[in-house]
Amino acid sequence: MIKTWWQGMSERDRRTLAIGAVVVAVMLFWALVWSPMSQRRAALEQEVATRRDELAAVERGTALLAQQHVVGQRARGDRAGKSLLALADASARDAGLGAAIKQIEPSGSGHVKLSLENANFDTLAAWLEILSRSYGVEANELSADRADGIGLVNARVTLQDAP
Repeated sequence: MIKTWWQGMSERDRRTLAIGAVVVAVMLFWALVWSPMSQRRAALEQEVATRRDELAAVERGTALLAQQHVVGQRARGDRAGKSLLALADASARDAGLGAAIKQIEPSGSGHVKLSLENANFDTLAAWLEILSRSYGVEANELSADRADGIGLVNARVTLQDAP
């Protein structure tokens, strides 16, 4: 039936129909195969670029952490043989918190507890930052209550060597 129909057409109609069929086939191939694959490839290339940027950021962060770890290890060695208790006492006095120290005592292995009264909060925060950066000591616990006076606190701090 199709063969009879095909042969019943003029040569010009058959050629036009054949060319139209090829054009439709090419358009279908492009619309159903090539275009989706091309779009997916572009999306994957963008994802790869994003992942590379994320990996670079992680590698930079890892290098920074490793550097900080080395600095922290070195800082612990810069104590000149002082124990955590002696370091806390001396550095607090050097930072200007000597008058505020009411009690300082060891608390378990590698911990020191301090009680401060009427301590300047900004000075306390700066001292804790110095301990962390210079000596690898962290404030494990900190509680502060407002004291009489602007910027003054009563604080309890537990210090420990950073892991």
